Amino acid sequence: MTTTLTEDQTSGAGGLDVTAAVHDVARRAQVASRALATATRSTKDAALHAIADALVASSAAIVEANAEDVARGRERGLSDGLLDRLALTPGRVGGIADALRELAGLPDPVGEVVRGQTLPNGLRLRQLRVPMGVVGMIYEARPNVTVDAAGLALKSGNAVILRGGSAAASSNAVVVDTLRGALEGQGLPADLVQTIDAYGREGGVALMRARGLVDVLVPRGGADLIRTVVESSTVPVIETGVGNVHVYVDATADVADATRIVLNAKTQRVGVCNAAETLLVHADAAPAFLPDALAALAEAGVLLHADERAAALAPSGARVVPATDADWATEYLALELAVRVVDSLDEAIDHIRTWSSGHTEAILTRDLTASERFVAEVDSAAVMVNASTRFTDGGQLGLGAEIGISTQKLHARGPMGLAELTTTKWVVTGDGHVRP
Repeated sequence: MTTTLTEDQTSGAGGLDVTAAVHDVARRAQVASRALATATRSTKDAALHAIADALVASSAAIVEANAEDVARGRERGLSDGLLDRLALTPGRVGGIADALRELAGLPDPVGEVVRGQTLPNGLRLRQLRVPMGVVGMIYEARPNVTVDAAGLALKSGNAVILRGGSAAASSNAVVVDTLRGALEGQGLPADLVQTIDAYGREGGVALMRARGLVDVLVPRGGADLIRTVVESSTVPVIETGVGNVHVYVDATADVADATRIVLNAKTQRVGVCNAAETLLVHADAAPAFLPDALAALAEAGVLLHADERAAALAPSGARVVPATDADWATEYLALELAVRVVDSLDEAIDHIRTWSSGHTEAILTRDLTASERFVAEVDSAAVMVNASTRFTDGGQLGLGAEIGISTQKLHARGPMGLAELTTTKWVVTGDGHVRP
C-alpha cells in the first residue's frame, strides 16, 4: 500500500461496491467473534494446535505458492531484506507452526482480573480483560504475519480481517484457506479469519473507514504504509513503527562481547525491524573496538556508511562510503550500517534522540551509571543493556507470537502479544444497591 490511497476509491473492477463488500466482511467478523465470547481456553488452544498441524500438512502447497510471490518480487526489484521477509521454506513454516503451539501454552488473558476491590458500601468491583472484538491488519510482504495475527486474535478472543498486500498474495491465499479450514474442523466459525486481499487498495481504504465495524487497526510494514494508515484511518490505530535501531558502544565496553553483539544485531537477520542500522562508538573505545568490529562486519558483507573518524579505523578491503544525514535516518533492511564515533554518552543520546524511530536502542558498557542514564534518557519502546537488539521480539521475550512492535505510547508499546489485543471491562456487583 502506498500514499496514493484516497477516500474516494470505493469501486473495484466491474463496478463492485468495495466498501459494501468490506463492511459485509466486518459484520461477519463481528458475528464470528461472539463465538469466542464464552469459549474456554481449552477450545482456543485446541484450535491453535489444529491450525499448526494444518499448516505443516499444507507446507508443500504454501511453499509452492510462496515461490510465485518471491519470483514476482525479484522481477519487481524488491530489496534483499524484503525478499527475506517474504520467503517461506518448509523450515520457516514449521517454525510458524511451533510458535502457534507455544502460543497455546501461554495463559489466556481473557477474564484476567486487572484489579478489584470491595467498596465500603459493599459494591464489589472487578476490572477484567476482554477481547477487542474485530482486529484489522494491514501489512506487506510478510506471510508469517497472516498466521501470527490469526493465532494471537484467536487466543485473545478476537476475529481478524487481513489485508496482506500484493507481494504475498499467493502465499496468503493458501495460508488463509488453511486457517479457515482448521477452524471449521474445530467447530469454530471460519469467519474468525478473513482476508480482503481480493479488493486491493480500495479494500484497504474501506477497512480504514470501517469505524464501528472494526474495533482496532494495526499497520505493519514500511514507513509509507504506516503513515498512510495513521493519517487516513477513522478506525482507532495501534501504530507500529519502522526500526531505525541504534547500538552504542560505550567507553568501558568489553571489546569481544561488543563485537559479537554488534555482528549479531546487524547480520543475524537483516530484513527485520529490530536489526541494527546505526553503530555509535565512544571515541575512547574506538581504537580498540572498531578495527576488528568493522573487519568482522565487512567479512559478513556489510557496506559501511562511516563518518571520517570511523572510516579512518576501517580495515583495508572494507566497503566504506562517507556517511550523510540521510544515512542516520535510514532503516536499511539490508547489509548496510551507518557508523559514527562520538565523544561522550551525551552525544550518543543526542544522536539517538535526533534520528531514532523509537523502536529499539542498545548500550554496551561495563559502567552501571552509564547504563542507568541510557535507560532513563533514551525514549524508545525497548532498551537493551549488553544484549543484541534482535531480542525485541514477542517470542524471544516470552510473549509468544507478536502482532507487531508498537512505537506509540498509548495502550501498547513494544512487542504486542496477547494482553495488548485486549481491552478492559468493569464489572460491578451489588446486592440491591442504589445510589444515594
